[in-house]
Amino acid sequence: MVLLSVNFYGFAQKELEPFQINNPDYKLSPHTGMTKQHWEDAAMYLLKGAFSYINTLDDPMKFPKQPGKSYPHDEGRVPTEKLEGLCRTLFVAAPLLKENPDLTINNIKVADYYRYQIGLLANPESPSYIVPRSKNGGPSQNLVEFGALAVSMLINPEVLWHPLPDDQKAALSKIMLSYGDGPTVDSNWKFFNIFVLSFFKEQGYKVNEKLLVEYLERSLTHYRGQGWYNDSPAYDYYSMWAFQMYGMVWSEYFGKKYYPEIAEKFINNFEDLKDNYPYLFSKDGKMIMYGRSISYRIGSVIPFPLMGFQDDDTINYGWMRRISSGVIKQFFTHPDFIKDNVPTLGFYGAFEPAVQNYSCRGSVYWMGKAFLGLLVPDDNPFWTATENNGAWEDELKKDNVYNKFQEASEILITDYPNIGASEIRAWCHEKVKDDWQKFRSTENYNRLSYNSAFPWQADGEDGEVAMNYLIKNKNKAWEAFRLYDFKRFEDGMYFRDVVLETDESIKFNLVDIPLANGILRVDRNVSDKPLDIRLGHYALPKFEAGIKVTTKKVKGYEATIIDNGSYQLAMIPVLGWDKTEVVLTTGLHPESNESAVINVTKSETDSDANKVYATLMLWKKSGEKWTKNDLFPLKNIEILGDNAIYINFKNQLTKTINF
Repeated sequence: MVLLSVNFYGFAQKELEPFQINNPDYKLSPHTGMTKQHWEDAAMYLLKGAFSYINTLDDPMKFPKQPGKSYPHDEGRVPTEKLEGLCRTLFVAAPLLKENPDLTINNIKVADYYRYQIGLLANPESPSYIVPRSKNGGPSQNLVEFGALAVSMLINPEVLWHPLPDDQKAALSKIMLSYGDGPTVDSNWKFFNIFVLSFFKEQGYKVNEKLLVEYLERSLTHYRGQGWYNDSPAYDYYSMWAFQMYGMVWSEYFGKKYYPEIAEKFINNFEDLKDNYPYLFSKDGKMIMYGRSISYRIGSVIPFPLMGFQDDDTINYGWMRRISSGVIKQFFTHPDFIKDNVPTLGFYGAFEPAVQNYSCRGSVYWMGKAFLGLLVPDDNPFWTATENNGAWEDELKKDNVYNKFQEASEILITDYPNIGASEIRAWCHEKVKDDWQKFRSTENYNRLSYNSAFPWQADGEDGEVAMNYLIKNKNKAWEAFRLYDFKRFEDGMYFRDVVLETDESIKFNLVDIPLANGILRVDRNVSDKPLDIRLGHYALPKFEAGIKVTTKKVKGYEATIIDNGSYQLAMIPVLGWDKTEVVLTTGLHPESNESAVINVTKSETDSDANKVYATLMLWKKSGEKWTKNDLFPLKNIEILGDNAIYINFKNQLTKTINF
């Protein structure tokens, strides 16, 4: 059966099926079957979906709005919406057009379409016209999209710029430079100005080189080490892949020629990421659902193919491609990824809690930056090396846990060989009242940790929580922790303090201890009042197998286990908790409408002497058996006065927590 839908222009279109890997090459790529050709196929898959809305050169890249907070909410934002669709789909098209300038989709010559639409941006009679920045105008979304357009034109001027008529070039340069030669945001946004100024300098225009150098040097000040930039104030995927991609592409296509000393600094920073960033992805090449702009998805892998521009025989290119192709498969083959022929705003399918209000439907094509990897030549080792699982093959051994602590950024990456999962703990310290964009204080950042096997679940109004604490605040509402302060990482333990936003007298000392099969939490409540407290494990989505709940007694403790046919999660209250409950939720999980999470709870009284909460949060793949040592790996745990906890594990490991 062929599924047809009707788009908002009124003509029928075939609904895209999930991406298929045709003729997989399991000799070169034994894990994914994907080669450079399949990357080109994936790019074409995205582009065909976008061009299903294009019947004539006049049709804009405007897609059905996803209900919710994404824009536009009024006609005034539509020109910017169209600009996003145009400039972001061009990330996908530009590398393909470099290989095939005559590319045709839906009976439209792709190069003709983009050149025509780019010309409309400078035509005052066109609905797509973008007004130049006013004399005192600040940074805006137009700056972002013109920066994106400049990236594509910088890598493929032969197709996208040179054929334009001189009058269009003059008008475009005036409009784009009005934004590029202007104010910016103290974040990765500086690169949007940098690419506009760099492109026009490359084309022989007089530009504000003083400002260009200033923004380049200020961008370098965001670097913290181990591959991580800080995005004022956050760390997330974007502060790794966006900064590193911009720096490397700028250096390769412009910087080495005009500003070699600055380019060398960006390249040196890029070289640092190989020792850390690959470990942030799971064994089978899955990315963690973490941070803002989650809908950009595969954009996270672009540093890996760009390693191909380096002559570095210490890089395991087969592993880098395995991760990158794995992430493409993670999303492109998922049945919920595409709706109306366009990627959803979400993680797999549409998921409103993960959407930011600065996004429209076309924003998702920011992920197209992954296909800048197609600029790496066919004979490059990134494409020719045999795919492998890298560190997961011999370095990361079963029944162990591995922590990579990045001192400068205070980020902890943890790898769990027993289930092949990766995990991250990083910055979060944003008040809701100060979070004008409404994302840095949310579940996008405020979870205790984020795991590749267990995408984060949103909090519910009735106290449903996954991988965080909820406190009943003075308004009798459940409030999540979000104001974390990192203290130190020592002896495999990650120390943080946290206070409740609405009552700073409510304070906890937090200690995460990653184990081979999960996490031991040992947290101390140092508040001055009795509290109602909830702590959640990771959540499991409900699939066809349903969710099975079991309990087991072990060493006098009770383990509560949930199993969805893919994974099992177990939670064991060790110290401090009153009760355990399995909470069934609806509409909170990114993978399914129904889900389950284990919560432990405590209602304190003034007489409560023990305010230490020790909790085992464990996991296994479905079908694997739990031994007593799996469920309770502790020999004993002892409170030593007011500030110390002694832990003796059954494997002879000991730890002393000094709060």
